[in-house]
Amino acid sequence: MRVVFLQYGGDYREAVQRIKSTGQTTYYAQKHSIDVVAALVGRCELVAVICVLTSEPYDEILESGVRAIGAGMSSSVDQNKLVRLIAELNPDHLILRTPLRGPVKWAVSRGIRTVASLADSFSEGNLRNQFRNYTLARLLNRKEINWVFNHGLNSCVSLKRIGVSPEKIIPWDWPAEVEPDEQPRMLREPGPRTLLYVGYISEAKGVGDILHAMAALSPKFGEVTLQVAGGGDISQFTGMAERLRISHRVGFLGLISHDAILKAMREADAVIVPSRHECPEGFPMTIYETLCSRTPLIASDHPMFRGNLTDGEDSLIFSAGNSEVLARRIEQAFSDPELYHRLSAGSAAAWKRLQLPVKWEDTVVRWLFDSPENRKWFAQHRLSSGIYPLERYR
Repeated sequence: MRVVFLQYGGDYREAVQRIKSTGQTTYYAQKHSIDVVAALVGRCELVAVICVLTSEPYDEILESGVRAIGAGMSSSVDQNKLVRLIAELNPDHLILRTPLRGPVKWAVSRGIRTVASLADSFSEGNLRNQFRNYTLARLLNRKEINWVFNHGLNSCVSLKRIGVSPEKIIPWDWPAEVEPDEQPRMLREPGPRTLLYVGYISEAKGVGDILHAMAALSPKFGEVTLQVAGGGDISQFTGMAERLRISHRVGFLGLISHDAILKAMREADAVIVPSRHECPEGFPMTIYETLCSRTPLIASDHPMFRGNLTDGEDSLIFSAGNSEVLARRIEQAFSDPELYHRLSAGSAAAWKRLQLPVKWEDTVVRWLFDSPENRKWFAQHRLSSGIYPLERYR
């Protein structure tokens, strides 16, 4: 068996080397996904991972036996080159962790056993976007694409909405690395408050909206600081903080380890997830981890959060892109101890509601090592099976 993974972000070689040298991961389940791939080596003739976004091109066999290939691309993606890289490996099993149409078309045309293993949402948007979604759905519905896996129920419903058959869609999740703490948080005595943002730093992610909300906070709430963890266009937003005259209250931490993120969540007074609607979210692991930390969550009304969060029970929801409303939500959380405690207490139930029976490792191993039992298992867990509370996601 010759197995090839194609992934868009995340440099497999870099992650393997970093974890080996420091033990540090930079996002949820990173080591788990690396280990799942490496464990296939002894059972397959070839296991290769092609990474689209890497700082340089490379092609090497790692210590585990996985062949890691970096395409050396940045913001501009040459899909023809990606197809050539895949073709040179002569795979008989292809796992596409990105919905790039070029590789999907190539796999369909060659009749290669293929699955799409995604963590993406799909909105209708303008006519151009609708046409792209229509084209993608037609490709994913081809028999050569055995299954379409997607992270979380909302993302799977969005696939169905653009025309992908619910008979082929399997919702999946990562295994739980952390679970909610036993004791809910209490609002601390009056004093400095800390907000935390974790994720890619961009306008679509809503980072600018947090900064404007910080500037709009009422002085009566005293000192409120913001910690921003993640990579991206940091210089753009440090400049924005300076123009808003809040730079002394904003700290940009850059990329930090996953353990440091969990610690920062527990120490923060609230975590903000402000994604705008145009941001193609699946369901951010930041939300899972915030719910586990029991630190109150303030999130936008992004379509992919709908059905997963309940305003006033496990989170405070604001209109995406509206910094004034975000500021009022922050003030509400910090001025009402009963509400603050309710949000923290409700986070455990929200986390439990999000858990799915299918984990990413299941999708990979059960599909690669095909059997009547595994085919039956997939059928029992597809979106159309009736086991999911889809009424929450309409």
